[in-house]
Amino acid sequence: MKTLSITVVLVLLAGACAQVNVLRPLCDSPEAEEAALLARDYLNAQHTHGYKYELNRIEDIKIFPGLNGTDTYVLEVDLLETDCHVLDPTPVANCTVRPKMMTAVEGDCDVVLKKVGGVLTVTAFKCKTEESTEDCVGCFNLLPLNDTAALDFVHTSLATFNNNTGNVTYAILEVGRISSQVVSGGHQYLAEYVVTEANCTDDVCMPTSDPLAERGICTAKGFTRSHVLQCKMFHIPMVPVVDANSTVAAVPVSPPAVHIHTGSMSHKHGLKHHKLTPLHNPDLSGHLSESSESAEIVPVASAVAVDSAPPADAAANVAADAAADAAVDSASDSSSSREDHRLKRDAPAAPIITLGHVTISETGPALSRSVCPGRIRFFD
Repeated sequence: MKTLSITVVLVLLAGACAQVNVLRPLCDSPEAEEAALLARDYLNAQHTHGYKYELNRIEDIKIFPGLNGTDTYVLEVDLLETDCHVLDPTPVANCTVRPKMMTAVEGDCDVVLKKVGGVLTVTAFKCKTEESTEDCVGCFNLLPLNDTAALDFVHTSLATFNNNTGNVTYAILEVGRISSQVVSGGHQYLAEYVVTEANCTDDVCMPTSDPLAERGICTAKGFTRSHVLQCKMFHIPMVPVVDANSTVAAVPVSPPAVHIHTGSMSHKHGLKHHKLTPLHNPDLSGHLSESSESAEIVPVASAVAVDSAPPADAAANVAADAAADAAVDSASDSSSSREDHRLKRDAPAAPIITLGHVTISETGPALSRSVCPGRIRFFD
């Protein structure tokens, strides 16, 4: 019996030590929020086509403490596409998230960050992008970005724009979204596309590769023969635009880099939206392969977590209690006296050990609350 008690103590201590290696902050804690916003900004910076994404929900967060104060953060975040193109200097916090009735686009990303000297840096990520919509009779539905009839509408609306721009001619840099709606007059289109100044030779105009060329985004709605067009030109700032809600340091930046497609107007064959960069893992981080991009529910005890380290003698007290139980058992003369002793003895409250960001109960997390996923900022 004494050997069994010692074995139980060792198992408990081993489990507690294993838990210390993974910290689980609340998904809505300031620490998690800081890491998620930095991840959002980094992912948007890597996204060279389409639109910026805003944080919708922190699905999960794990912190792996390392040596010399270097911690590894593993995040699962849910992002939603906004109406701001990646070339638009508007801070993403000021952009509007597309509603489901307009066919929202959702990005589920796993992001690995390192924290060294109090500074967080993204080291790896993987993302999957998909449409998120709801049943809506008569609403606009996304079309492939290379839909022939829709691109004819785009060209016609661009000609309308160029007829009103004076001596400057614009060419299409990228088609952002195309959708259609069936109305009494046939198919009505709604298209968004990015324009840039063009170099024209013998009536053939190509987008200029000048990084300082004027660019903008146009929204056209209607039919080929009759449509409404609105264009907003981007003004490239001479100084960096600082997002008050961003954790990225304000450093001098050059104009946004874009890929100029001099051939087909749309390089997205059959796709209806621009996808986030699917994978960036130069250091072959094993944390990405372990993550599942799912809303994992992590139960913990309901006690309030504290930042201080657990008392040095906490584990020793557990061991002492177990050893005392073993001593009482071995001192009994018969199995019946041991049974009587246990029946009369009050059951002690299960000891709780507070470890870093979470509180772990040795009896297990049966009566506990979940710390993740976090709150939904827009819609599920």
